[in-house]
Amino acid sequence: MEFSLSTPHYLNTTTPFSTLIHNQKHHSSSFSSSSTTTSLSFSLKPTPPPLPNSENPTSSSPPSNQIRRPKTLKTTPSPSKPTSKIPSNPFRNRINPTHVPTPPINSTTNTNYHPFTDKLWLTSKLSPPPPPPPTQTENPEENRIPIKDNAPQKNSDLPKIKFQEEGKIFVGNLPNWVKKNEVFDFFRQFGPIKNVILIKGHDSTERNAGFGFVIYWGSTAAKSAMKAVEFDGVEFHGRVLTVKLDDGRRLKEKTEERTRWIEGNDGVEYRSNWHKERDSSRKELRKIMDTEPENWQAVVGFFERIKKPSRGEYGLMVKYYARRGDMHRARETFESMRARGIEPTSHVYTSLIHAYAVGRDMEEALSCVRKMKEEGIEMSLVTYSIMVGGFAKVGNAEAADHWFKEAKERHTTLNSIIYGNIIYAYCQTCNMNRAEALVRDMEEAGIDAPIDIYHTMMDGYTMIGNEDKCLVVFERLKECGFTPSVISYGCLINLYIKIGKVSKALEISKLMESAGIKHNMKTYSMLINGFLKLKDWANAFAVVEDLVKDGLKPDIVLYNNIITAFCGMGNMNRAVRTVKEMQRERHRPTSRTFMPIIHGFARAGEMRRALEIFDMMRMSGCIPTVHTFNALVLGLVEKQQMEKAVEILDEMTLAGISPDEHTYTTIMHGYASLGDTGKAFEYFTKLRNEGLELDVYTYEALLKACCKAGRMQSALAVTKEMSAQKIPRNTFVYNILIDGWARRGDVWEAADLMQQMKKDRVQPDIHTYTSFINACCKAGDMQRAAKTIEEMEAFGVKPNVKTYTTLIHGWARASLPEKAFRCFKEMKWRG
Repeated sequence: MEFSLSTPHYLNTTTPFSTLIHNQKHHSSSFSSSSTTTSLSFSLKPTPPPLPNSENPTSSSPPSNQIRRPKTLKTTPSPSKPTSKIPSNPFRNRINPTHVPTPPINSTTNTNYHPFTDKLWLTSKLSPPPPPPPTQTENPEENRIPIKDNAPQKNSDLPKIKFQEEGKIFVGNLPNWVKKNEVFDFFRQFGPIKNVILIKGHDSTERNAGFGFVIYWGSTAAKSAMKAVEFDGVEFHGRVLTVKLDDGRRLKEKTEERTRWIEGNDGVEYRSNWHKERDSSRKELRKIMDTEPENWQAVVGFFERIKKPSRGEYGLMVKYYARRGDMHRARETFESMRARGIEPTSHVYTSLIHAYAVGRDMEEALSCVRKMKEEGIEMSLVTYSIMVGGFAKVGNAEAADHWFKEAKERHTTLNSIIYGNIIYAYCQTCNMNRAEALVRDMEEAGIDAPIDIYHTMMDGYTMIGNEDKCLVVFERLKECGFTPSVISYGCLINLYIKIGKVSKALEISKLMESAGIKHNMKTYSMLINGFLKLKDWANAFAVVEDLVKDGLKPDIVLYNNIITAFCGMGNMNRAVRTVKEMQRERHRPTSRTFMPIIHGFARAGEMRRALEIFDMMRMSGCIPTVHTFNALVLGLVEKQQMEKAVEILDEMTLAGISPDEHTYTTIMHGYASLGDTGKAFEYFTKLRNEGLELDVYTYEALLKACCKAGRMQSALAVTKEMSAQKIPRNTFVYNILIDGWARRGDVWEAADLMQQMKKDRVQPDIHTYTSFINACCKAGDMQRAAKTIEEMEAFGVKPNVKTYTTLIHGWARASLPEKAFRCFKEMKWRG
């Protein structure tokens, strides 16, 4: 079998794309280009005939003095670690230090066709995880209990309390494909977990039987278990779970069964049904992969029919899982292949590395690369491209550059795919100068940029807000003979939405429609986000109506935007109904779905409704985040229910979620509004000891607490620490300090702060002037108060009702009722 990987190389006959970006000039030129194709080929020799093999070559008869084990408890022996003596493998590409790559073979290709463009982005759609591949074990294996030397004597003598464990719960109706870490992450919100036990399936040890156990630990184990049981019926990956306290029944049954087996009267006969014909199943697998690649149920089903898959079938499944981003299933298939004694080739290793790259687990990808090198398998250019692209997706441009340079050293000829990946890495880190240099290097090497690289550069300029260069790339794209696609126009729409020019984004939208290109879900979502930022709810819903008219079905992102719009309008009931509607449409809500609803009810002071939505979120299978808890804390603080707010902190800690700086700052503001400086400083100390970031909002809470309690000397100490931390004072900080001195009637300190504001070039607002007028009135300096009114009007700040009320009280306190009445008439005249 021979594989050929090629990409067209265009002769660089026009002005280089990178030079044009650098100069920011438009050049229109016609060009004719011929292309050369770089081919990388390798051959796989036919598999040598397999050696005769027994059903279980690794098994041996146990010594007579050992306890006889049932065949049901046999485990598949894990593959032994490779030794220095590696068996010969005709399928490996051995690294030859003296090997010189063959020069590229020239061929004529269409200049507008890029065969690698379709293979650059291997996206995985959101869909239910597929069932696992078949295992090579003959019989089921369940979590075993260590057999003690002294087995129970009789079943009736086993006391019930022996099999019960505090903090242990039974979880039923689990999806068969779910993993222990997913169950752990979900039930961790109720308390610290000691262990998760999933009962293995009878047909396949790689799948669970649909139920398991969660064991909590610590002093709160029983309490955590009871709290988890309250969520019996919660939705988890589309299943309604059964959650109840474990009564020890299963452990008792297993112990009794083990006792009967030891005594030799289990009466079970274990047979093997491995040996069946697989030719037809193998053909069906290849056919279904070619005709229905999206039908994962059918693909996995046909693979499971093959009782003894070969290297080819295993390689196909690893590649299939890699494209779906299912790195766990890809690894299971890979290890299952090795357990059967089938050695992987460079192609299979590359597929496994690709699975980890799509899943953003680059540590495991690096582990696979090290294993390849230990086994002497050469990394192909495709493998290097995947490594560069994987590090680019996780934002590690330095590591991506390392692998790009190594690929340059090992392979004399690179292609547009690996260049596109390294350019994407630097665009994601906003290093556009380096990205432009790479485009220039690519063109100098005779490789023309495909349209994907144009889109990558446009996205990079969007991230840094460079409108001019983004438009230059768009125009150059058209000059080079490419037809702008919905992605091209989407880059421009995204640019204008991010820089706040929604009207320009609408112009691009109309221009795209006039070119006969229809919107997709992403471009519609961009426009909706733009209107949501402007709080233009009517236009946001108008875009939603256009989307429905075009026949597009709302996805989870669109539903989240609709819910945000309803919450912004204050229509909370409609937002809740939208959540139920998306559940009916088989869309699973996320914590981001419930966040604006919880926040909206909390801001409105309806904490009962907010807590109901919080429980609804948990029952939907969503794990609370720190932002969810912060919304609840904010609502309780605004209602001055500080005890309940602190209880939320305890619940966060129990769920394994650490409070952030926003959590502590909100608590500090709550105690500050009550004038409790002790509690405010207590949580400030916690925030600092946990290494969280101190910002101006944190110090605002401390100053507010000090000024409310009249401790102005403590407030001055806080301002000195702010200066030491190089945190500048803003208008709110000055307002708090001026108001604090005004409460004491110290007009001189307040006046000094007004002068300090001018030196720091901090603009006073209506609250600043009102607080200073209050200080003047309390000190009896009404002449300065009147001058302050004239000064604020000169700066374009109009007095409000509170300003006039403060001034009227001042004139009344100074026993000048006529001026107080004149001030009252002026307030009415100003409306």
